[in-house]
Amino acid sequence: MPNSPRRVGAAAVTAVVALMAVSACSNGVDDGSAGRATAEVRVAGVTVTKDKALHEALPEAVKKSGRVRVATDVPYPPFEMFVSEGSKELTGLDHDLGQAIGAKLGVEFVFTPQKFDGIVPALQAGKFDVAMSAITDNKERQKVVDFVDYSQSGSGILVVEGNPHKIMTLTDLCGNRVGVQAATNQLKLLTGTQAKCTAAGKKKISISTYPKDSDAQLALRSGKVVADVATKPAAGWTAKTADSGKAFDLVEDPQAPGGYNASPNGIAVSKKLPGLTTAVQKALQALLDDGTVTKIYEKYGVASIAVKEATRNAAVD
Repeated sequence: MPNSPRRVGAAAVTAVVALMAVSACSNGVDDGSAGRATAEVRVAGVTVTKDKALHEALPEAVKKSGRVRVATDVPYPPFEMFVSEGSKELTGLDHDLGQAIGAKLGVEFVFTPQKFDGIVPALQAGKFDVAMSAITDNKERQKVVDFVDYSQSGSGILVVEGNPHKIMTLTDLCGNRVGVQAATNQLKLLTGTQAKCTAAGKKKISISTYPKDSDAQLALRSGKVVADVATKPAAGWTAKTADSGKAFDLVEDPQAPGGYNASPNGIAVSKKLPGLTTAVQKALQALLDDGTVTKIYEKYGVASIAVKEATRNAAVD
């Protein structure tokens, strides 16, 4: 929902993204066929090859099937999207990352759409092995699944291209009119910033709320507001794609690389498969070390939310 990094009800967005060149493609949806793991996969311009040692460390059931069953809730740009309107073929940051991890492990990550509120129960029931759906890692969810954390996701600031008002930090919004979607964490963030504006001797933020973030974007385009505060991944994707990247810029505050009030997003793995959790963590770390993860995140305009270390169950509350 809008009150967490992983929501319900994000607007469907038609993804205009080049398809991956994969040596043996699946359509991104589980069709019940046996795994079709290949020796290598090319994703985000990087060729990912199998690590034999990581493959051998996989649970026997996974090695035998040659695939990992992945639940995902589509659409939620830029993490999960359909390649085009009406298509069942999937793309997005999570899908690309899943293909890269699968290639490193020498198995195929087969993604199947699943409503978000049913993902964890489906993992518990054994219908899936893994979930990749921009899921916020928290202590409550850690009771029933294990997380391999791969991003820090919080709120970001979207401005018009060129950033004419020189917005560099959250407090630079003080004294300005700012757009935000109603009933969201981003609105709470702006409201909570008002005291900082006063303490700094600045005027408070003039907050304009909108039913949808797309409405706030229109207000930003028309000059009614100087910035739109949204989830950083959504803001980054909008900056990357709107008018071919010529409409907006994403503010990169070095003090908040993952966004303001960022929390970890994790790959959820069934607790019945601890060996798979370990293998996914090691594969992700290898992809972080060789720069593949950075290339994937850059493709979706959100390189700054990537972690530097693949941690497990990083959330502390």
